[in-house]
Amino acid sequence: MSEEITTVLRSDEFTCPSCVSKIERKLAGVSGVSGATVHFNTGRIEVAHDPDRASVDTLVDAIAKAGYTARPRAF
Repeated sequence: MSEEITTVLRSDEFTCPSCVSKIERKLAGVSGVSGATVHFNTGRIEVAHDPDRASVDTLVDAIAKAGYTARPRAF
């Protein structure tokens, strides 16, 4: 098992606070995710996860299943 990391994703599709709850719930259901925080005002999504169990693609797919698009944050 690898060390847990935090991945930062971005989405510009939030229209209301319920979007935040929907995405956080969807990410919480992903195996290997220990926590997710969505920042409504900035579109920033922080996901604490085990990268061996939940890849970035898995996180993006989970967000897509909630009805939103997300991408890794460019630094």
